[in-house]
Amino acid sequence: MIPAERQNLIVSRLESRGVLSIAELTELLGVSHMTVRRDLQQLERAGRVTTVAGGVQLPEKILAEPSHHAKAQLRHTEKAAIGRLAAAMVRPGAVIYLDAGTTTLEIAHTLTGRDDISVVTNDFVITSHLMRNAACRLYHTGGEVERENRSCVGDPAAEAVRRFNFDIAFISTSSFSMRGVSTPSENKVAVKRAIAQSAEESVLVTDSTKYGKLGTFNAIPLEALSAIVTDGGLPDTVRDAIRRAGIALHIAG
Repeated sequence: MIPAERQNLIVSRLESRGVLSIAELTELLGVSHMTVRRDLQQLERAGRVTTVAGGVQLPEKILAEPSHHAKAQLRHTEKAAIGRLAAAMVRPGAVIYLDAGTTTLEIAHTLTGRDDISVVTNDFVITSHLMRNAACRLYHTGGEVERENRSCVGDPAAEAVRRFNFDIAFISTSSFSMRGVSTPSENKVAVKRAIAQSAEESVLVTDSTKYGKLGTFNAIPLEALSAIVTDGGLPDTVRDAIRRAGIALHIAG
């Protein structure tokens, strides 16, 4: 059986089973563990499967993002740890971007005492927090208002982003995989691409539960990222794959 046939059989069996272990796949295909892992790496890079501890499953489709309020109730301890680790990456005098999100809000909380930096964001909650509590230079992108996520999106926001040269940009997401960052919202694509194109370093900040989820629209390919800051929940195989792709991986907590 050639690799393409094996890989199609893996996906077909996952459609009926949901999750398969490496041991089950070696028995199903009659090949070695190493061959199975090579097939899974190719399938994962193509976005067709997602690695989990000890096995593999189909990506979870994300059709809509939860509201800011709903996201704020989830995994606060992990997000706070990610925020502290990410904030430590900000050099003196840096121009930084904080993408809209509750994890990037934790970065803003940690940066409150920094009066030497310039912060650009499309997030109203981050803007409000820094406006009231910090002395940094502060810019909001403007653009189309997305009420549920308390942020601005669309081409006007993307155009505002392109005016800046960021030393480091912190990018949030509801879904990512070995293909990169995706989103269910078409209006967010232009903004995220503009962020990555305008930054010397593009850093994805996300808790590990977002891995293996797939939005409708591709926003940023994985290779466009400089680093990922996340918690300890990523499977070892995923950590290894990220590092092999040349992306620095920072584990918080």
